[in-house]
Amino acid sequence: MNSLQRYHSANLPELMKIINRNGIGMDEYLNRFFNDDYSSNYPPYNLITLNNHESRLEIALAGFKKKDVNVYTEYGRLIVEGNREEKAEPENYTHRGLAQRSFTRQWTLSDDTKVEDVKFEDGMLTIKLGKVVPEHHAKKEYL
Repeated sequence: MNSLQRYHSANLPELMKIINRNGIGMDEYLNRFFNDDYSSNYPPYNLITLNNHESRLEIALAGFKKKDVNVYTEYGRLIVEGNREEKAEPENYTHRGLAQRSFTRQWTLSDDTKVEDVKFEDGMLTIKLGKVVPEHHAKKEYL
């Protein structure tokens, strides 16, 4: 019997202690993996795989202007922030279906993923992501 097979979801804290004890340098990765907050689904987004080395992230930002949006990478994460100024006088809404609140959304990037292009048009933020393919793995045609 494999030593990992005896662990179930009830034994997860014990398993994590073993992994942390034997995994040098993995603590930051595991902390990011287990401590991320996935409770927010705002703003809505699509992640589209174009091929094995290109992806596109589309984020719907209705009501935001380009100056209200900040996109950057830091510590292996892609971070998108939207900052909306709160209106001093509330309007009398009969129905309010458009959420136009400030937000911060983060995605963890693998070491071989880079941001190639960022566009903001018509309320849609489009981020083109690409894989960094080392020269010795790139396709080479000889004939």
